[in-house]
Amino acid sequence: MTAVAKRSNNRNEALLDAASSLFASGGYGGTSMRNIAKASGMLPGSIYYHYPSKADLLYAVYARGVDMICERHDRMVAACNDAWKRLEIALANHILTVTETSDDVGVMNRVLPDQVPERSTDLIAQRDRYEQRIRELVDALPLAPSGGPAHDRRILRLMIIGATSWTQTWYRSGHTRPEAIAAQFCAFLKQPLQIQQSIQQ
Repeated sequence: MTAVAKRSNNRNEALLDAASSLFASGGYGGTSMRNIAKASGMLPGSIYYHYPSKADLLYAVYARGVDMICERHDRMVAACNDAWKRLEIALANHILTVTETSDDVGVMNRVLPDQVPERSTDLIAQRDRYEQRIRELVDALPLAPSGGPAHDRRILRLMIIGATSWTQTWYRSGHTRPEAIAAQFCAFLKQPLQIQQSIQQ
């Protein structure tokens, strides 16, 4: 790579870092290209050279976050063949992702696709790129036969993603580790809780 290319890549990464931080803290509507230019030490016109619009810049930040999550997911589950254990590992990664302080992940959590209508389809496609990995793990689970209580894998997948994503609202660093939460969650799925009532005589 030439020195000019390295400088260009470094400037782009600095721009994405600045945009990521501002989008994560101020949201899409609360962040202007002028704010991003100031934070990145660039002129507004220079940003438009790299990204024609704020929506395009947001998409680049969003895609970078999805790349990070997918790469970590693939690396963590690669060495395991057991279907339930693979899901457990993936959920630990998901919980770690939604509870960490990465600005890129913060953007994904804060900026919804419908807030950026001109790129909403592309943002949904990026989100689906990650969720497809969870879909494949759920599809591989040895569940009850069709018609049984766990037969709708789509609903199961949506419940899993929703429940584990909600950990960001109550998780406290230094308490239960993401791996332990994921293991307990999978245990609940595999062995449903049963309430036994004692009959007083």
